[in-house]
Amino acid sequence: RDKKKGAAGKRASRGDGNRNNNPKAFKAASGPKAMQRSAYRALEKQERKYHVSLVDRSVEAVVPPPFVVVIVGPEGVGKSTLMRSLVKHWTKQNVHDIKGPITVVTGKSRRLTLIECPNDLNAMIDLAKVADLVLLVVDGAFGFEMETFEFLNMCQVHGFPRMMGVLT
Repeated sequence: RDKKKGAAGKRASRGDGNRNNNPKAFKAASGPKAMQRSAYRALEKQERKYHVSLVDRSVEAVVPPPFVVVIVGPEGVGKSTLMRSLVKHWTKQNVHDIKGPITVVTGKSRRLTLIECPNDLNAMIDLAKVADLVLLVVDGAFGFEMETFEFLNMCQVHGFPRMMGVLT
């Protein structure tokens, strides 16, 4: 058998097996069936233009602001652990170091911004103003601490957001 070089050699080594392995690739591009398929495809493309997509990705689309969830509690009650587990629940990814707020996409038009509140009065005041939901983390063995009551008083002054208690 002669060995051919280059492209002719590749074609010769493949043989006619490809015609059997992938018959749709070798179908005739003309004829009544092919014309029917191309007309059907053109109609399908035209019809798709009439339907509105579920997610509007245009620049002019109004994107609602994210829902702000603030996690508040004294040191060592598990604020970071709670935040990591919430992020893992929605994204299936681990977060090792939490440095600042984390925004998570939870639906087609829903985003959540998770913020861990430090034990600083100025930060507590700022977060009490912007929070939509507060997760108040309480240590079950120790009970309520002074920081918890301070934050509750700040929330009362700044338009009490929704609160949810988390007992650890």
